[in-house]
This record gives sequence, structure tokens and C-alpha cells, in this order.
Amino acid sequence: MAILPISVARVPTLLSSRVVTSNLNRTNLDLLNLQTQLTTGRQVNRSSDDPVRASVISVVDNRLRAIDQQKRNLTHASTVLNSLDDAIGGAGGLQDRVRSALSIASGQIDSDAVGRAAQIVNVDSIISSIFATANGEFDGVHYFGGSTPGTAPLVEFGGGYRYVGRGSGLLTDLGLGQDIPITIGGDNAVGETSARLRSTLDLDPGLTSGTKLRDLSGARGLGVATGVVRFQFGAGPQAEVDLSQAQTIGDVATRLTAAVRQYETDNGVTVLGPGGIAVSGGSLQINIAAGGSLALSDITGGTTAADLGLTTAPFTPVSALGGDLRPRLTLETPLSAIASLPSPLGQIRIRQSSGQGSTFRDVDLSSATTIDEVRNLIEASGQGVRVSINDAGTGINVYNEVSGRRLSIEEVAGGANTASQLGIRSLDFSTATADFNGGRGVGIIDGVTDPVTGTVSATLNTDFRVTLGNGQFFDVDLRPQDMATVQTVIDRINAAAATAVTAGSIPAGSFNATLGDGPNGFVFQDLTSLGTMKIDRLNNSAAAEDLGLVGGTYDATSATFVGTDRAGVRINNLLSDLIDLRDALNASDRNGITIAGERLQQSGDRLLAAHALVGTYGQRVNDATDRIEEREVLDLSIRSNLQDLDYTEASVRFNQLQNQLTASLQSAAAISQRSLLDFLR
Repeated sequence: MAILPISVARVPTLLSSRVVTSNLNRTNLDLLNLQTQLTTGRQVNRSSDDPVRASVISVVDNRLRAIDQQKRNLTHASTVLNSLDDAIGGAGGLQDRVRSALSIASGQIDSDAVGRAAQIVNVDSIISSIFATANGEFDGVHYFGGSTPGTAPLVEFGGGYRYVGRGSGLLTDLGLGQDIPITIGGDNAVGETSARLRSTLDLDPGLTSGTKLRDLSGARGLGVATGVVRFQFGAGPQAEVDLSQAQTIGDVATRLTAAVRQYETDNGVTVLGPGGIAVSGGSLQINIAAGGSLALSDITGGTTAADLGLTTAPFTPVSALGGDLRPRLTLETPLSAIASLPSPLGQIRIRQSSGQGSTFRDVDLSSATTIDEVRNLIEASGQGVRVSINDAGTGINVYNEVSGRRLSIEEVAGGANTASQLGIRSLDFSTATADFNGGRGVGIIDGVTDPVTGTVSATLNTDFRVTLGNGQFFDVDLRPQDMATVQTVIDRINAAAATAVTAGSIPAGSFNATLGDGPNGFVFQDLTSLGTMKIDRLNNSAAAEDLGLVGGTYDATSATFVGTDRAGVRINNLLSDLIDLRDALNASDRNGITIAGERLQQSGDRLLAAHALVGTYGQRVNDATDRIEEREVLDLSIRSNLQDLDYTEASVRFNQLQNQLTASLQSAAAISQRSLLDFLR
């Protein structure tokens, strides 16, 4: 007789049936899971399979997805940088074009006019090819487009070229918090993208009620920190006013007035006079009632009163002004707050010129009421200029953005000297001579010695001769100390004329050097009015030409000689150099060809630096790719260890489960055949 285990034999049939069924189901479920693992090759297919492993695998999967995106970024970056590298240093790239232009410049210095004219076509071809290269793209990315690579960065404008891209470069993610640009701005390769006409005047705006506290340098030169201010009238009690929420000078005046008026009510005194608290120039003004004295101070640790210029001395009826808060010029500054400006403003003339001629536009500023409106009117002139506040917040700068063109800002004849009053006339008395000729300055002869005596010779150091209409003349010797500004040059020329008067070389009152009201250029007045004035170079000095005196015009009606403007603002870049070379060849200007060649050499040096920079970016991309691939291999290994199935182990276990299932079925069959009679026997 078969003997069943007590655990099975001594239970009801239903219970034993359920136990057997549960065991069979568990075995079948294990077989199902194992078959799924064998099919997918993974030992973890659901979070419920192994929650700990599934969590780690999820983290690794996210890392691998990020790596995959970074690899795509780097592949794209590498392709763009390779295209950029070819555009700069490849066959037919920018460097090749510069070498071709340098060859033309060096070969045409001693050539004749016919030979130079023949090379103009070649220079034009080089300019066109550089224009095309600068607008080159890969997969919709203009690699010279800076941070705006979606549009062509260079456009033709008024006979020159304007760079319209913005920013230094489009960044790509290298991982580990590192980014590099895969495009470069125009200033990295072709040179500068704009040239600045610096303000020569501190406009010194005054305070208005709308002046923001953040736009103040403050009485201490450290800005204005808002907080609590303490005040005391005479020997009376102290009181405080909270200025921490003040945003403008008007807010300060309103809060101070309210606090003082409350003080008057609380203490039965009269503090403020009829003028109350207002602004005057660059300071707060507090009008005090007769016989009174109002002292303001800071609480411990505060600086608000000192920053607002309120602590210098007590305010009295005869001392109503605080310290100068030195408000900075902003686009919101009303013109009425600038005491040096007339109201309304007049006209200015914006001129763009090159060897091919010039164009100008007169801009009427009479409708402007703020600096921002002045900016908008100037930028709307269509002359390719941009206006901004200078870094010091004292004046406005005008930027020339057209390569190959020189920007000049002039007065309109008979006007109100508006350009000078705004500090933006390109050739003004305060203009530095170092800014002449695109930053080359003015060349003079100095310190030349007589070869016979070995001493410095005054005759050999003169720079140019001024011949009046009556045939009399005087010579000008410019010294290094005379070359600071236009004013110092004018002073030296007038001093030379005065010396000639003393020596009897020219009549008294026959000559005066100045600047004119109208087109830019030195103005020589010939008060003899007997004929045409002439300017001649001496000792091979470049001074007369660099100052714009060679090639000037004589107006017989006014008996004045007007020089040309050599202080125009030029963009120092490759396209400007090539256009200058073309213009010099067209004019058969030997000196101009030499200067253009020197500048092209500098442009070539910039291209070498840009090429090296692109090479550095490319190497960083390659290094980043190697690092990411190493990280990917490591993460794949980790995920494999956590997720991938060991087929040998799984096969053995599958066989075991099959045997287990067979045994379970046989046991179940045996158990199900037992009845009550088996227990009674």
C-alpha cells in the first residue's frame, strides 16, 4: 500500500488539489519568465523582475541616450568645423585669397598705371570669392554667422559690405558642462565688424525726477544703495525715512518730502521752504525755511544718505545743494537734462566715402526729445551706422558697420554745430590725431640731423609749406608734442604763421587755420585774397597728406583752402583692405598700395590666428568624442552585467524547470487518484 506524506494525506482533497495547482502554476510562471528572458536575451524585462536592478538600468539608459545625443552633436560639430577649416585654410580658402592679394600689392608698387588697372579685375574677383566664402554654410549653418547662423552674415551695402551676424559663435555641448562654438563671428576671421567713432564730449546730464537710482554713480562714486536715512532739524528730535523701495530720484524726493512734512506736523516746526525738495543740476536740492538747519545721516551700516550726497553738510537757507550724484547718460535721458545742448537740436551730416566717391545724408534731429530718439533718427539714415552709449555713460558712440567705407559725421553749413555739441563730429578740435587714417595716425619728420654738422636741422625737419595767394609762404615743423589733437596741430600751424609774420615773411593777419562750419577738413583762411593758396610737402614728410592737406580744394569766393577728412572711421578688416587696394590701384596711388599691402599682411595674421582657433575647437571636439565613446563603452558594460542574460545558466535552469514540471505533474496525478478507501485499508 502506498503511504502518502502526512502533510498531504491528512488534509482534505480540495486543499491538496489547490497546493498541487499552486506549485504547477509557479513552475509554469518560472518557465514563462525564463522563456521571455531567452527570447529577449535580457534577465530584467520589467521593473517587477528586479526593482533594484531595473532602477540602476533606467539610470544607465538615460545616460546612454544623452551620450547618443552628444555623439550626434559632436558629429555635426566636427563636420561644420571641418568645413570652416577648409573655408579659412583649404585650397581656395581665405588664406589663399589673401596671399593672392598680397602678391598683387607687392607686384604693383613699382608697376605703371596700365599694369595696375589690369589687376583691378583680379582684386574684384578676390573680393567676390571672399564674400561667397564668408556666407558659406553647411546643413543650413553659416559657419561665419556667429551666434545667428541661420542667415547669411554678410550683405552688400552702399558699395561696401555689412556684417549682420551677431555673437561670437553657436555653442555645442561637449558634455561635463563644457561648450565650444562651432561657428565664429566675423571679427575672428575677416577682422573687425564695426568701427567706433568715440564721443569726444562729456554730455554731463543733470538729474530729473525720472532718473533711475541705478543710473547714478553716486556722491561716493559707488552707486546708490537704498536703505533708511536719519534726519534732524536743528536740535530737535531725530526721525527716519525708509528709501529702500525708491527706484528713481522722484521717489526719493517724494518720500523725503512726506517724512519731513510729517516731522513738521509731529513737532510743530517748519522745516522746508517754498522750494521744498527738488533737483538742481546733478544734485538733490533741499530748500530750508529761514533760520533752520536740516542734517541727514545714515543709520549704522547704511550708506544711502552718503550715496545721495546728503551728508556733506547740513542743509540751510544758503546751502541747499547736496553732492553731485553724477548721473550716467542712458537712452532714456531727456535732452532737456543736458545743459550744453540747445533745444531743439539741429542737423548733422553722415557721410560714407571710399575711393569711388561718397554719399551723405543730412539728419534732422529737431524732433528728438531723448537720447534714444537721437539714436533712432541716426540709425534710420540708411548709412549703415549704429549708435550706443559709451561704457563710461558720458556720451554716445557711433559705429560704422560698412566695410570698405569711411564714416564721417560733419556739420551742416550754417547749422548750429549739432555734431560738435553731441560730441560725435569725426573731425573736431578734440579729435586725436592718432585716430587719423584708420588708426595709422599722422607721420611727421622729427629729429633729422644735418649730415655735415651732425646737429638737428630745422630746415630738414619741416613738414610742409603754406604758400599764400600773394606768393609769400611759411613752413610748418610739426613736433611730437603737437600731434595730440586737431587743436594742438592747429595751434602749431598758427604759431608757425605768427613766427613768419614776425620775420616779415607774410603780412600780419594774412592767415588763420581752423575748422569750418560744414564739411570736415582743416580750413586755411588766406586773408590776402590775392590768389590760390597751395600746400606743398617738404622733406618727403607724410604729414600734409596724412592731415588731408594734399588734395584739398581752394574756394576763391571765401579765399579758404579746405582739406579732406582723414579722420573718417574705417572698419579694420579683410574686405576693407581689399577695397582699399582696389581703390589705390584704380588711382595708381603707390603709397596707398603699400599701405593696403601692410594691412593685408595684418589680415593674413588674423586669419592664421582664426585658423589656429578653429583647429583648437576641432581638437576639442575629437577629444570629447573619444571621452564620450569611452563612457559609452563603460555604461554599455554596466548595463550588460545588470540586464543581459547568461544563456548557459538560463539553459540549465530551463531544463531543471522542465524536470520539475514533469515531476509535479506525476505527483499531482498520483495524489488525485487517492480516495477514502485508501485510508480505511
